[in-house]
Amino acid sequence: MPKTRLEAFSDGVLAIIITIMVLELKVPHGEDLEALRPLLPVFLSYVLSFVYVGIYWNNHHHMLHTVKNVSGGVLWANLHLLFWLSLFPFVTAWMGENHFAPLPTALYGVVLMMAGFACWILSGTIIKHDGKDSLLAKAIGKDIKGKLSVVLYIVAIPLSFLTQWGAEIAYVCVALMWLVPDRRIERVLAGSA
Repeated sequence: MPKTRLEAFSDGVLAIIITIMVLELKVPHGEDLEALRPLLPVFLSYVLSFVYVGIYWNNHHHMLHTVKNVSGGVLWANLHLLFWLSLFPFVTAWMGENHFAPLPTALYGVVLMMAGFACWILSGTIIKHDGKDSLLAKAIGKDIKGKLSVVLYIVAIPLSFLTQWGAEIAYVCVALMWLVPDRRIERVLAGSA
């Protein structure tokens, strides 16, 4: 089946996720800069999650450029990824509202880790559908960056209970690793043209 419906549905879900997250930013009661201070943790957690949603959208877009059509398995793997991404507004709000407290910060990491696993499952399902010689298989190779991301999440989750700022730094480092669009896929697509 063609991939266009999968792309359109995924784009819509990601747009809704961002919309829900921004709605959690409440207008302060006051007219000076001091009124913004209590909102700083909420805003910072929003910025981090916005970057993550943007990273997933960008890499999802690149990944689907390698695919001509999708199977039922790919559709379900994509829904699995969207499920974990749909939890971003909840964990983002909980972490921000509680000023990066250990448990909300750890749960944020669990959701990030599960989204990373879900993305790995989606790419594996696409490769299984398209074959080991597919463009996506050639592009991601051993996927060191993807595996390192999940390892950093696994380290950061228990770290949240020792130093939540250490966990936050790990989450930011993973985001920085992925901030630049995945050039591996662009190179393979350019080579196949």
